[in-house]
Amino acid sequence: MKPRNLAILLATGLAFTATACGGDSSGDAGGDVTITVACQPAKTAPKTRKAWDDDVATFEKAHPGVRVKSTDQQPCFDPKTFAAKLAGGQMETVFVVPVTNYADVIAKRQAKDITGQTKLVKNYGDIKQDVRDMVTKDGKVYGIPNVSYSVGLVYNRKLFKQAGLDPDTPPATWDEVRAAAKKVAGLGDGYVGYGEYGGGNVGGWHFAQSLFSRGGEMVTDHKAAFNSPEGKAVLQTLHDMRWKDDSTGSKVLIGWESLMQQMAAGKTGMMLGAPDVVTDVVQKFQGKAEDYGITAIPDGKASLTGGEAYMINPKANAAQTKAALQWIDFEFNTPGKGRLDFARGKANGEAVGVPNNDYMGDSATGKAIIEGRKANAALPVENYEPYVAATGITPKLEPEKAQELYAVLDVAMSAVLTRENADIDKLLSDAESKANSILAKS
Repeated sequence: MKPRNLAILLATGLAFTATACGGDSSGDAGGDVTITVACQPAKTAPKTRKAWDDDVATFEKAHPGVRVKSTDQQPCFDPKTFAAKLAGGQMETVFVVPVTNYADVIAKRQAKDITGQTKLVKNYGDIKQDVRDMVTKDGKVYGIPNVSYSVGLVYNRKLFKQAGLDPDTPPATWDEVRAAAKKVAGLGDGYVGYGEYGGGNVGGWHFAQSLFSRGGEMVTDHKAAFNSPEGKAVLQTLHDMRWKDDSTGSKVLIGWESLMQQMAAGKTGMMLGAPDVVTDVVQKFQGKAEDYGITAIPDGKASLTGGEAYMINPKANAAQTKAALQWIDFEFNTPGKGRLDFARGKANGEAVGVPNNDYMGDSATGKAIIEGRKANAALPVENYEPYVAATGITPKLEPEKAQELYAVLDVAMSAVLTRENADIDKLLSDAESKANSILAKS
């Protein structure tokens, strides 16, 4: 789900025009072809938004006759509206899709087959094969990946020190997380040792992350598999942290940004998240860069991996499709340009430096991205070494029907955070039944 690139989650957006559907491009004077592109930074991030607008101008100058119209709907992906927008033909020419939705979008033919045109993205061949495979079906390509991540544990190093914990030796197991959370919460009123979600699909999403870390499975052979000892451990640990340790706080968080805002406020010790969470906490919510670190996911049996790709509206004509792929190439996949202009990002006060997004792997492009990021780091990269050093953790893709299953498991996550007498066995049994009904419709 991530999102998750989760650095583009902000406020509201603009209305769509006819060209957002990828249809007729002749309605704009001064341009032979018009494309609409998703994910313009919001007005509340003026420097980042200006950088985007500058990129649009540069791109248009390099491609005479092409006009790019941006929409700043935030978040770029909203599970509550995504399917309806697709079905209603309201998507931009270039729109973002999380890995959880790749299969569904492709199966419903809601993304254009771009197999013969991937050469327009010059570094397409440098994208890791397993990442490319996720947007490929029956030998046909339907998207250009631009984000790949794995989940770890984000923590507040300053609070660790205040609580008598060693920030250079962060928790490696869930038992250690619980013990550390209790110490952070013991700092006083308003302190939360470990933050978690109870709704908005992110509760269920974090359930899956915790489950995988313990060696559990969400789905096996198209049937729910989370009603297991590992699944019970997820809910039991969270229940006990809430009601026995008083270390999770009493407020049930719903939206994805809510926990990051809480982290940025400086009174929350830990949360699950990919490295881009650090970026958002610092860049968007004004947390202090030196306060945050990230380490491997607790227990480390496996880590949820995810990502995003840009796809093309199937209504786009040939000229729009060409321009759309050239835009993706310029803005998202060329070192030193667009999103990967780290020198500009640093000058604009962006949180450059987290070890995030290895979708290019150790290819020439991947190495250039890493070198550019390190050379322009604005964050204390040493704080992320525990995450970088973690090896041997099995990556796990999000399950089929992920968003629907996450919504089901929101109920269980919310229940253990709000009811001391929550029946965990029944919560899992009920969720299993509902999940199997959903999976049976696959």
